[in-house]
Amino acid sequence: MRKLLISGLLVIAGTWAPFANALTFTDPHRLVSEVAQNTFDRLNKEQTQIKADPKYLRTIVREEMLPGVDVRFSAFRVIGRQLNDTTPAQRDAFVNAFSEYLVVTYADALAAYDKQTLDIGKGSVGKNEQLVSIPVSVLEPNKPAINLEFKLRKNNRTGEWKVFDMIAEGISLLSAKQSELSGLIRQQGIDKVTKDLLAHTNKPVTPLERKE
Repeated sequence: MRKLLISGLLVIAGTWAPFANALTFTDPHRLVSEVAQNTFDRLNKEQTQIKADPKYLRTIVREEMLPGVDVRFSAFRVIGRQLNDTTPAQRDAFVNAFSEYLVVTYADALAAYDKQTLDIGKGSVGKNEQLVSIPVSVLEPNKPAINLEFKLRKNNRTGEWKVFDMIAEGISLLSAKQSELSGLIRQQGIDKVTKDLLAHTNKPVTPLERKE
């Protein structure tokens, strides 16, 4: 399961990557297909710099990946029922801390990158659809395929699609993080959890262990 989630995080990074330099994507399938390949190409080309400075992975994530993530939506889902008990300033601080927490999490996953390839599902989306799931398989030589599912939502104002969750073996990463952090927010308060998330971002890049 740990290996599955590691590979899944790698795919997330690939899927969200070049949003910063892209025009608005009104077709979620095209988005996933195009940006995933671009990211894997960049990982291959920049391995020398990454190995010399593992924190460079965080720069890649922050510059290329986060613009395609609906961080505010995801962060508010993580806060859960406590959202109405927080001030706008507290919410903004948590969103910023959660954003940096994602940077560290996905940089750790990217450190385990080893030339995986992807098989991305194809399809079409009706103009009135607001949510879509896109299947993706992670392929490695001589190993079983890892099947994942991406969740994207459409911004009603801009028409842009962004990723907000991934399902791996029936487990939602967003729901898992919500279960972990919403309870802490309820018990310790959002200010304490925000502070702890920021402290976590100061740790060195730590490649996630790959287990067979």
